[in-house]
Amino acid sequence: MHALWLQDRQLRLRADVPVPEPAAGEALVRVLCAGICSTDLELVRGYYPYCGVLGHEFVGIVESGPAQLRGRRVVGEINASCGACEQCTRGQPTHCLQRTVLGIVQRDGCFAQYLTLPAANLHVVPDEVSTAAATFTEPLAAALEIEAQVPRQLRQRVLVVGAGRLGHLIAQTLALTGCDLWVGGRAPAQLAWLAARGLQVCAAAAAQPHSFDMVVECTGNAQGFALALQALRPRGTLVLKSTYAGSLTLDVAPVVVNELTLVGSRCGPFAPALQLLAAGRVQVEPLVHARYALADGVAACAHAAQPGTLKVLLDMGAKGEV
Repeated sequence: MHALWLQDRQLRLRADVPVPEPAAGEALVRVLCAGICSTDLELVRGYYPYCGVLGHEFVGIVESGPAQLRGRRVVGEINASCGACEQCTRGQPTHCLQRTVLGIVQRDGCFAQYLTLPAANLHVVPDEVSTAAATFTEPLAAALEIEAQVPRQLRQRVLVVGAGRLGHLIAQTLALTGCDLWVGGRAPAQLAWLAARGLQVCAAAAAQPHSFDMVVECTGNAQGFALALQALRPRGTLVLKSTYAGSLTLDVAPVVVNELTLVGSRCGPFAPALQLLAAGRVQVEPLVHARYALADGVAACAHAAQPGTLKVLLDMGAKGEV
């Protein structure tokens, strides 16, 4: 099959990648559409020494697997856990020490014509959700994870630092909770899009210091991290939603003195994300800046890496399927 292959921080299109064979309990999925996210771009930059097919945001058709899934459009949770270790038995399969992660850790990803995942990881896409919109399920679920990790009383006044791909989704989901929400960013066009939808926006550097209960850092750079730390009230909560290709220097003095809480946050619940998409409570398709064929995947990733670009999609299906 054709696939985008990452090796030694070099991304290239290959036409000789074997179609994956599903293991016991797994399904074979024909990929229709895939989304390029910041983690993919950080992997290319060397965030983690991954070699294989890149990509983890997808919508596809189940070609082999449980009868109730065959022929259905699905999205998939990216962590394939062992089910038997201490983390799994404690109900934390996303922290399974033996897990593989789609397009990130020891499992080929979705920038290809086919992929495999445990059937238990797959969720059927509601008919009313378009394939393009469903491609946002994984990052939308990651946005919703914040609400599961930080109690409502600790996020009354909230700042999202970074109005990029994930920042837009986090802002839209947190806005539904009724908090006093602000979004800080550097790209005027991205802030204007959010402002047009009724969200309060500001230049990131202009965010009022020491005035937010919770700050969500979505930039993945040291400047954004510093701004986020400065914006927190004493005993505030800093949620880290970014992966960093390089090292990050942290002055722990303000963390200790101000008794701050640092929360790492990544994967989240798919079912609520699909429900939001089905109900039209978040807008995702306007965030699509470009669509490319898989054959042009290297150019697509270069486009996604350009400042100010939001979502870039890869279309793998035949004409009319996406």
